[in-house]
Amino acid sequence: MPINMLKTPPLSLYIHIPWCVEKCPYCDFNSHALKNTIPEHDYVKALIEDLDADISRFNLINRPLHSIFIGGGTPSLFTAQAIESLLSQVLNRFEHNKDIEITLEANPGTIEAEKFIGFFNAGVSRLSIGVQSFESPKLIKLGRIHDSEQAKVAAKLAKECGVKSFNLDLMHGLPNQSVENALDDLKMAISLEPNHISWYQLTIEPNTAFYSKPPTLPIDDTLWDIQEQGVKLLEEAGYHQYEISAYAKPGFQCQHNTNYWQFGDYLGIGCGAHGKITDSNSNKIFRTVKVKHPKGYLEQDRDYLDKLTPVQASELPFEFMMNQLRLHKSFSLLDYQNYTGLSTESILPNLMQAKQRKLMTNDKQEQGLSSETWRVTDLGQKYLNDLLEIFL
Repeated sequence: MPINMLKTPPLSLYIHIPWCVEKCPYCDFNSHALKNTIPEHDYVKALIEDLDADISRFNLINRPLHSIFIGGGTPSLFTAQAIESLLSQVLNRFEHNKDIEITLEANPGTIEAEKFIGFFNAGVSRLSIGVQSFESPKLIKLGRIHDSEQAKVAAKLAKECGVKSFNLDLMHGLPNQSVENALDDLKMAISLEPNHISWYQLTIEPNTAFYSKPPTLPIDDTLWDIQEQGVKLLEEAGYHQYEISAYAKPGFQCQHNTNYWQFGDYLGIGCGAHGKITDSNSNKIFRTVKVKHPKGYLEQDRDYLDKLTPVQASELPFEFMMNQLRLHKSFSLLDYQNYTGLSTESILPNLMQAKQRKLMTNDKQEQGLSSETWRVTDLGQKYLNDLLEIFL
């Protein structure tokens, strides 16, 4: 498939901090249980060197920065001083809006009032708190180090510390969870008045403790009831579903994650971080992966880059749709052309097949085919995996 000149999408930055107090049995992220003190100074230094290498590799000097997301692991284990040092050095390297969205993930068991205020003073504008449940027995089963009261206190502190927005991460479909249990969790989250709620179903992933010894999860009928009743609760409370598992009050959608789903670019720095970059010099899209283990990442004179892979033209239709279909909004064929460099003919037959199966629908525009918009139907959202297979 021929590729035309690529349009440069917004550029975000993901920063991975790999340490946590304990490894949760469901977690398949690149996280490492803390055994000694965190080498904050050395790690921040390495992150900036990693960033500088990517800026040089892809000639990003003049590209503005759209958003920053600090994830993990447990980034809130870092001191506010380390976060401030990191952010000031990052922002000095890019043009950016004064109100750039900067998210930091935090766990309730690792924070106190002064720390949240410190993160805000360091430049963090959005906190994402990993609550997962407000039922203490469920938290124990999930391997979380906080209890229900600490989760409520964390939400209260986030609301009062000065940040523009905060998110609560909440799971459903937990071991032996009833519909009533799941909805009680959701009602508690709503009562704490976050601007954003990430509400997603627990899945058992390979290379996790739960995969080795699977817990008893709710049956499919229970999961459907939880999902349907939970979405209704969120809508009634004023939360708009804009992505598969993301619900926000108007104006508080996560700009960083939305850029992912719209096939935007993102640098990934830190242990095992992934990136996707449109390189204007070569007119290619690259994916990057950084050295995974902290010991190797911090090793002197070692390249932070582990893998650099060009995305082949044949892979681009699926890559674009895999991201775009997560969003509950339309996309235009013009966006597809601009960000993949491919013609509409490379994806139109797949879209028409999805339409025939009532998984997608389109809105034709007078300006022509390229401005035609497509979106997932309710049926398509229900059978998203089947929809994705059409684009393989």
